[in-house]
Amino acid sequence: MKIKTKPYGELEVNEKQEIHFPDGLFGFEEVKQYFLLDSEEGPFYWLQSAEHPELAFVLIDPRVFKNNYTLSVGDDDYRAIDARKGEVIDFAIVTVPEDPEKISANLMGPIIINRKSRKARQAISENDEYTVKHYIMEEMKGRKEDLVETA
Repeated sequence: MKIKTKPYGELEVNEKQEIHFPDGLFGFEEVKQYFLLDSEEGPFYWLQSAEHPELAFVLIDPRVFKNNYTLSVGDDDYRAIDARKGEVIDFAIVTVPEDPEKISANLMGPIIINRKSRKARQAISENDEYTVKHYIMEEMKGRKEDLVETA
């Protein structure tokens, strides 16, 4: 099927890329259907609204930049998408300002997706160390320093 996307214009997508958010995303509760798209600029992904071509979010796997990242959400969040721990993939929403050094990821509001049903939810992290702004470039520098120290 073809959809209109913010990053790529009209694009052919597979139905397996469709993600359903019964409760929407925070601030976008009325938008329920999205497509998960690979980005041309890894390690990022796009969460593209199926209904609104101008609405798309940049996502990242937090483990790419955050040492020791562990998804920490409540049992209610897993139940809401009919999943158990280990049956989900998770992402953080990325904010991309003009200054690329200030690209940040929201670890407080992770996106969790049931791998089988593709039902999804934006949750609230139970880890109080996670905030809405983790600067990806700073975290990556810290990660490289940790690797050098342990080598």
